[in-house]
Amino acid sequence: MGNKTNGVLALLGLGALAYWKYKKSTPEEQQAVKDKINTAKGNLNKFGNDLKDKANNVASQVQDKANEAKNKIEDATQG
Repeated sequence: MGNKTNGVLALLGLGALAYWKYKKSTPEEQQAVKDKINTAKGNLNKFGNDLKDKANNVASQVQDKANEAKNKIEDATQG
């Protein structure tokens, strides 16, 4: 329990330090931070969308294989 508490306190401390440093920076520096955050957000969204597309492709391939197997079984039982 102590390690979790220390970790949370350390994270809060770093967050407070980052916030203080951001508020004390120039408007140009603040804009640079905002740009970095927006770029990271865009990259994360792109990664998530790519991952979703790949998962959908795999699911579609599995469905196709299942349908092929089902058709083979139906043909074998009818023939």
